[in-house]
Amino acid sequence: MPIDSAALDTLEADLDHVVRERIHRTADLIVAAKERGRNVAVITGSGPNIHEGVTTLLAELMRVGIVDGITTSSAVIAHEMGGTLDRVKRCAGEPLDIDPAWLPRGGDFELTELDPAALAEIEMQMPIDHALIERIKSAPGKSIIKAAGNLGYPMGLWLEKFAIEILALAHVHKKSFEEIAGLGADARTMIGIGARARKPVMVTIPQLVGGGMIGLCIGDSISLVERATRLAHMLDAADVIIESGVALTQEIHDGPFELYTGHGIWSAWQDHFAYTLEGKSLIRIDLDPALEQVCAIEREAGGVQEAITDGLPKTKLFKVPFRMEMSGFARHEGSIPIIEDIGVVWPLIARRVAYKLGIELDFMSYPQQTRPGMAMREWIVSEVRPMSRSRMLKALHERD
Repeated sequence: MPIDSAALDTLEADLDHVVRERIHRTADLIVAAKERGRNVAVITGSGPNIHEGVTTLLAELMRVGIVDGITTSSAVIAHEMGGTLDRVKRCAGEPLDIDPAWLPRGGDFELTELDPAALAEIEMQMPIDHALIERIKSAPGKSIIKAAGNLGYPMGLWLEKFAIEILALAHVHKKSFEEIAGLGADARTMIGIGARARKPVMVTIPQLVGGGMIGLCIGDSISLVERATRLAHMLDAADVIIESGVALTQEIHDGPFELYTGHGIWSAWQDHFAYTLEGKSLIRIDLDPALEQVCAIEREAGGVQEAITDGLPKTKLFKVPFRMEMSGFARHEGSIPIIEDIGVVWPLIARRVAYKLGIELDFMSYPQQTRPGMAMREWIVSEVRPMSRSRMLKALHERD
């Protein structure tokens, strides 16, 4: 997909100067880390990262060696298994003889618009109700692009069933669900490139709820202790950690093995594994202005650390909505809040880093509401394919 430099120039020119400076500083920190041979880790959330093309961009950044480890949600894993974004026809479910008690609020039912090859692969694994598909095709409704899999028939149902087989394979091969699924996923997904490059792409513990059966199977594939330990090792190896449109990040800067802002003291006390965020760069891309306020309070007077030292409730003290992850983030000297849309921030970071490192990118994301963003979403739908069971099994046998 060609890179639209003019569109990126416009995005950058429209930014507040503080945001622009922080984007440049973040990119320069990444470049410096890569030049030292150190790692960059990205902590992603769910929906917006998919819809803005950020997960696809991160897969590209991992392919070229800029990003070394990624965490995400189980919902994102489910969507990447389905091809990241897909096109569905949405129509009323009750006239299709779907039990209304099963339908979500609004009563809609969705058909994943699959090409014959993808439909044939699904039918090798489970029976397809072709009569239902034909009824949906002839019913009044509308076609939209949305996060792949999910509630669309038959893709969503197939992934639910397939997840159970992937879980069994994960146990047999002593790997995480994400690693096994990644072997069959498109290389332009985070899990797909992570599996091929043998780089960590994992779900954090607070983000295990999502993606239906997929989330449950991810949680059951390895223990919580092993999941937390793998995450801690990934962060330990990183000089730069970027949080992208994500909530519930206590694991990142308040984790069980982290010493600087977390609870790792007793692990270290017993000569077990522990690491520190001290000296690292911690960037958070977030639309919540309260994050900027809390960081300013800490920078000006050390208010967050003082509240913790005195055992005071931070929410009442600062009189702003206070999410738990703000505590460790605001107290960390290397933290940089970027209060802006991730769809705007990520392509500008990626362009600057790639230029300074002399790397050519084959994919670039854009805000979904823009002209290049709409074209990007269409490209993802047509080019990024659903995962393949046969490809997964072949890759698994080759590795064994």
